[in-house]
Amino acid sequence: MKTITLKTEDSFFEKVTSLAKELHLTKSELIRQSIAEFEANIRKNKLKEKMMSASLKVREANREITKDFDETVEDGLNNA
Repeated sequence: MKTITLKTEDSFFEKVTSLAKELHLTKSELIRQSIAEFEANIRKNKLKEKMMSASLKVREANREITKDFDETVEDGLNNA
C-alpha cells in the first residue's frame, strides 16, 4: 500500500479527525471513501450531461421530422 502525505490547515485536519471519530473510521479510510464517493459523483454527473445532450439531439430530430410531416400532411389530399 502506498502512502500519501498531505499538508492541510489545522481546521481541515480537525474536521477530518472529528468526522472519522464520529463515523468510527480511520482518517485514511475516511479519505479513501470520500475520494471514491467524489469520483462516483463525477462519473454520475458526466453520464447525466451525456444523457441530456443525447436527449436534446433526439428532441431536435423529432422537431425536424414533425416539421417535415406537417408540411406534407395535405399534399395531394382533397377535403371533401
